[in-house]
Amino acid sequence: MLGTYRLAEALKYRLDNLDSIINEKFEPVSEFISNIIFYSVQYGEAQIKLIVVWLFFAALFFSFYLKFVNIWGFKHSIDLISGKFKNRFSKSKGEVTHFQALTAALSGTVGLGNIAGVAVAISLGGPGATLWMIFAGFLAMAAKFVECSLGLKYRIFNSNGTVSGGPMYYLSRGLSEIGYAGLGKILAVFFAVAAVFGSFGGGNMFQANQSFKQLLIATGGEASILNGYGWLFGFFLAFIVGIVIIGGIKGIARVTEKVVPFMGGIYSLAALVIIFINYEMLPSALTSIFITAFTPEAGMGGILGVLIVGFQRATFSNEAGIGSAPIAYSAVKSNDHMSVGFVSLFEPFFDTIIICTMTALVIIISGVYDPSSGITGVELTSQAFKKDISWFPYILSLAVVLFAFSTIITWSYYGMKAWTYLVGNNIYAENFYKIIFCIFIVIGAASELDSVIHFSDAMIFAMAFPNVIGMYFLASGLKSDLYKYKKTFLNNN
Repeated sequence: MLGTYRLAEALKYRLDNLDSIINEKFEPVSEFISNIIFYSVQYGEAQIKLIVVWLFFAALFFSFYLKFVNIWGFKHSIDLISGKFKNRFSKSKGEVTHFQALTAALSGTVGLGNIAGVAVAISLGGPGATLWMIFAGFLAMAAKFVECSLGLKYRIFNSNGTVSGGPMYYLSRGLSEIGYAGLGKILAVFFAVAAVFGSFGGGNMFQANQSFKQLLIATGGEASILNGYGWLFGFFLAFIVGIVIIGGIKGIARVTEKVVPFMGGIYSLAALVIIFINYEMLPSALTSIFITAFTPEAGMGGILGVLIVGFQRATFSNEAGIGSAPIAYSAVKSNDHMSVGFVSLFEPFFDTIIICTMTALVIIISGVYDPSSGITGVELTSQAFKKDISWFPYILSLAVVLFAFSTIITWSYYGMKAWTYLVGNNIYAENFYKIIFCIFIVIGAASELDSVIHFSDAMIFAMAFPNVIGMYFLASGLKSDLYKYKKTFLNNN
């Protein structure tokens, strides 16, 4: 009897401490991978992450290489999104419209990076970091254009009528076309493995965990009726996600085309209300952004330090060059791959230039920004909005939960397509992945698996290494395609 009791006690202890046990075992692996992917060098008080440099120079290169398509192509982007040329693509193969693909891709990027990431950037780099975020977002439009165009160009149609595309396919098929089949296969497998692991953590567990925490804070923190019931929240979220992802990209797109505009609209409206209420502060806020971008406050690491902070937050927010968005855009009903490239221009514009700028202006105008306060992240953003809209933290909680939900369902699609590329495209492989993905939602909401989440975050950005290499290799062919598109379509419209 005593032996049984001790066994039960030991089992209970193991279960109660499962988080710490997993973290302890996984931490060395997580730390090793993270140190490689997020390797950084010190400049003053700023840390320069080489993955950011890798993505930034890709965005800079493609902006010049395509003669700033981010500028001259933007009007055409709006025309395509608004449905001006829908008749041209109405009979094309695919699963979703241009607008649905855009909202699906946006759901994977718009979220905590815009709400909390901007506050972190201002806390570290001062108001001037905002200007460099905008500049980085502008350049990112060109990188997004390239990868999303390639996604549709090299997509394949499965026997069941669904579409598969993304870096896995343009790395393997595209590089094979130009005589680098072996390299393309290696890069494709590397990307797919990283995408699968990334989908479970950063695209799933982290979102479930942070949305539950925000909900917990909004309902009283430790005194909340939800305290200790993260698993129940996880089950509920997993159930809703499961219902949505059963329908594949069509089901996901039907949800995101409603959720993203709705939450984006509410958040933008709240920001505009704050700016309007404090309109007399707007000139000084804009002046502060421009002045401190070039003459930063003491302790900000100089101009380069502020620039680095702004670039990093923009890169982490819009994910241009990561290779996730092309998977969603590959399903578009279009007979011309260049069209999705133009549509994708709007994604970094809205994500970084619009939403991030609004958040920054609210933080600066509100006056809650104080480098010595130690307040940063989502708390700083919440304080800024709360100053003029007392009930906004509740809206913020709803925004976090809905954005987390939309991010989860989008990343389920990204991960599933990477998974089926590795093991074969069939219904059994898809359903197996979906079940495992939903289980990880529950684990993420109920656990503090920091090491696992840090590992998966590293995997998401590891996707950028093979993806950008492929973009460079295939850039010449894409430039020729763009010339033909301009000659045969744009110039006539």
